[in-house]
Amino acid sequence: MQEMPSKTEKTKTICCYHCGESCDDELLKRDERSFCCTGCLTVYEVLNENNLCDYYDIEAAPGTNQKKQIVRENQFDYLDDVDVFNRLIDFKDEEQVHVTFYLPMIHCASCIWLLENLYKLNPAITYARVDFIKKKVQIKYQRKETNLKSVVSLLSNIGYEPSINLSDIEEKISKKYNKKLIYQLAVAGFCFGNMMFFSLPEYFSEAELLGTGFKNLFNYLNILLALPVVFYSATDYFRSAWIAIKNRSVNMDVPIALGIISLFTYSLFEIFISGQEGYLDTLGGLLFFLLIGKYYQQKTFDTLSFDRDYKSYFPIAITKMVKDLEEVIPLIKLNVGDIIKVRNEELVPADSLLLVPEASIDYSFVTGEEIPVPVKKGDLVYAGGRQKGAAITLAVQKSPSQGYLTDLWNHETFSKSEQEDSLASLSNRISGKFTFTVLFIAFGALIYWSFNDFSMGIKAFTSVLIITCPCALAMSTPFTLGNVMRIFGKGGFYLKNTQVIEKLAKIDTLVFDKTGTLTAPSKATVSYHGESLTDESKGMIKALVNFSNHPLSKRINQWLDKVKPVVLENVEEISGKGLTAKYKSKTISMGSALFLGLGDESKVVNKGNEVHLVIDGMHWGVFSIASGVREGIEKMIPDLTETYDVELLSGDNNHEEKYLKEVLGSKVAMHFQQSPKSKLSHIRAIQEQGKHVLMVGDGLNDAGALKAGEVGIAVTDNISHFSPASDAVLDGEKLNLLPQYLNFAKTGRRIIKASFGLSFTYNAVGIFFAVQGLVSPVLCAVLMPASSISVVLFTTIATNYKAYRMGLNENEMIKWK
Repeated sequence: MQEMPSKTEKTKTICCYHCGESCDDELLKRDERSFCCTGCLTVYEVLNENNLCDYYDIEAAPGTNQKKQIVRENQFDYLDDVDVFNRLIDFKDEEQVHVTFYLPMIHCASCIWLLENLYKLNPAITYARVDFIKKKVQIKYQRKETNLKSVVSLLSNIGYEPSINLSDIEEKISKKYNKKLIYQLAVAGFCFGNMMFFSLPEYFSEAELLGTGFKNLFNYLNILLALPVVFYSATDYFRSAWIAIKNRSVNMDVPIALGIISLFTYSLFEIFISGQEGYLDTLGGLLFFLLIGKYYQQKTFDTLSFDRDYKSYFPIAITKMVKDLEEVIPLIKLNVGDIIKVRNEELVPADSLLLVPEASIDYSFVTGEEIPVPVKKGDLVYAGGRQKGAAITLAVQKSPSQGYLTDLWNHETFSKSEQEDSLASLSNRISGKFTFTVLFIAFGALIYWSFNDFSMGIKAFTSVLIITCPCALAMSTPFTLGNVMRIFGKGGFYLKNTQVIEKLAKIDTLVFDKTGTLTAPSKATVSYHGESLTDESKGMIKALVNFSNHPLSKRINQWLDKVKPVVLENVEEISGKGLTAKYKSKTISMGSALFLGLGDESKVVNKGNEVHLVIDGMHWGVFSIASGVREGIEKMIPDLTETYDVELLSGDNNHEEKYLKEVLGSKVAMHFQQSPKSKLSHIRAIQEQGKHVLMVGDGLNDAGALKAGEVGIAVTDNISHFSPASDAVLDGEKLNLLPQYLNFAKTGRRIIKASFGLSFTYNAVGIFFAVQGLVSPVLCAVLMPASSISVVLFTTIATNYKAYRMGLNENEMIKWK
C-alpha cells in the first residue's frame, strides 16, 4: 500500500516535477519528487506504472499544468454516438480505426515521445504519429479491443485533451490540394530534361556526326516528349486564355498560350517541312520554368485557417438534463426546449432562458467587453456567452443555428466573394496592352517580310513571339509576392493570398479593436489609491478575491502575489457586482461604487476599471485596473498616425479613454460601446468616403469588421488555433511591427514594377533585332529563359535585401530604425 501524498508548507521555491511550475498553493510528494497539484501527480503515476518515465529525461519540465485538467466521468459520452464517430474518424474497417486529433498541448520533444508511445498505455493502439508543426496526432487502434471514447479519455488523462469542436463534425468540403499542378510540373520537368539531352548535339554543332537517321530519330522523340507538355502541362494556360478571350478581355496567359502554340507549330514545320531540329526543348523549358513560378505562388500557409465560422469555437457536446440526470449529447442533437447545464468557463451554445436565480455571463467572445454581465432568472442568455462561476441550468429557446451569434455571422458581409473586393494583379492590368503590342509587332513583321521573303517573315514572326513571350513578366509577380509572403511568414505575419499584399500597399486608414488586440489582459496594471494597507488588510483582500473568478478579482489577486491570505467567514459574491465577508469583528466589502453605495465616487481615478474597498462601512480606497497595451504599441500607434488615419473601436465603455489618449496619442479617433454590427457599419461609413481600410481585431465580435475592410488582420497569441475570418493572421507579439509590414508591402509593389521595367527592357532590345530577322528562334529561345532567370534573381535578391534593411529578415526580427 502506497502512502498518501502529504501536503507540506512551502518554505522555498519548489518546482513541480511534471510541469515545472512553482508549487505555490500546495506541495505534494511522491517518490521524493514534488508536484503542484493532484493532476500532475496523477499523470506521473500513470507514466510510472507503465515504465514511461523516460518522458521526463527528454525535457526538464515537459508536462503541462494539470490543475484545470479535470476529466468528468461522462465528459466524452458523446463519442459513443454513431453519427459523431463516423464524422470524426478518417478511416474504419472491421479491424481498425484511423483518427486524427488536434492537440494544442503539444510543445516539446517529450510530448512527441509520449504520444508516439501510447501503445504502452493502451495495447489496442497500434500506431501514433505526431505532426509537431500542426500539433496533430494520427492514431490507429484495434476496433474490437477499444473505442474512440477510451482513446480520447486516455489522451485527456495524460494531459493532451484533443480540441474537438462543432465544425469538426459538420458536413463540409474538404480542402483540395492542387496535385494536378505538381503532376504537370513533373511531366514538364521530365520531358524538358530528356529533350535537352536529345538536343545536345545541335547546341554543339555535332548533329552531322549522328547521321540523318539518328538526327531525325531524336527530332521525332522530341515531338513525342513535347505532346504531354503541350496537351497536359500547358492546359491551364490554354483554358485561362480561352476564358479571357470569351469574356472579351486579355490576361497574361493569352500571350503565353500564343507563344506555346506558335513555338510548337513552328517546330513541327521546321522538323517535317524544313528538315531542321525545331525548338521543342525550348518549349519544354518554357513550361517547366513557368510552372515552377506558379507552384511557388500557390505554395502558401495551408495549415492556417483564415475563414473559420462560429462553429469552429463551439464545443462538440453539451450536458443535457434528463430527469435530474446528466446526459452528454452532441451539440447537433440539441433541440428547442431541452434543459442544459453549463459549467464554469463553458460557452452557452444556444439562446436560452436562465432557470437559476442568477448568473454572471462573459460576452467578450461576442462583444469584446471583458467585464461579465449579471443575469437574473428568466432573462435570455445569448449564444456565445461564457458562464463565470458555479454551473447553471438553461432552457434552450433557439437552435444553435438560429441564435443571435449566427445572425451576426450570417450577415451579408460574411458571404461576399473574394472576387468582389480583390484587386487585379499588377501583371494582369498591363497584360492586355502588352499582348496587343506584341501581336501588332509580330504580325507587322510578318506582313512586311512576306512581300520579299515569306520564310523570313515566318522567322521574324516566330522570333518576336518567342523572345517577347512574357514568362519573365509572368514570373516576376509570383516570385516577388511569394517571397514577400515567405518573409512575412517568418516574422509571424501569415497572409491568405498574394492579393493581400497589393491591398496592404493601398491602405490609408487603420482601424483597431482594443481588448485583446492593442491591449492584453496579461499586461494589465493595478494601482491602489486610498488609505495605507496593513499586512492584515492585504491578507483580508487576498482572501476575499481568492473566492472570485471575476477578471478584476484575478488581477488584484495577482497584484497581491505572495501576500498570505487570512481565513474569512460568511463570504458572499454577488455576480457582477462585488464581494463581502467577515473577518473577526470586521466586515470587508469590495466591488463597484454602485454596489457599495458610493455614488459618484466611481470617477475618482478615471483610469480603467475600478474596484472599491470598504471596511466596516468606511470607504478605504479604490483599485484602478488599467488595460495594459502590448509591447511597443505606445510607439507604434503615434508613428502610424503620421502616415495613416487611425481609429479605435471598442465594445467596452469609455472608462479608459483618458488613459488610452495618454498612451496612444490624441490623433487616434476613439469610439466606445461598439457592438459587432456597429463596428461593421462604421467600417462601411469610412469606405463610403473613398478610404481604404485595414481592420485589426482579435475576436468573433470583430469578424464582420475584419471581413468588411479591404484587409482584415486577426491578431492572436496562438496562430494555429484561433483566427476569426480574416485576410491575414498576425502573431500578437509581432503587432508592433505592423508599420514595417505595411512599408514592405509597398516595397514589394515597387520591386514588381522595377522587374516589369527590366523585362520590358529585355523585350524591347529583343524585338529590335527580331523584327529585322537578325536573330534566329534558337537564339531567342536561349535569351528568353535567360531573361526570366535574371528577373527572378532580381526580385529575390531585391526583396531579401529590402527585408534585411527593414529588419524583417528571417533570422531575427530587429526593429526598423
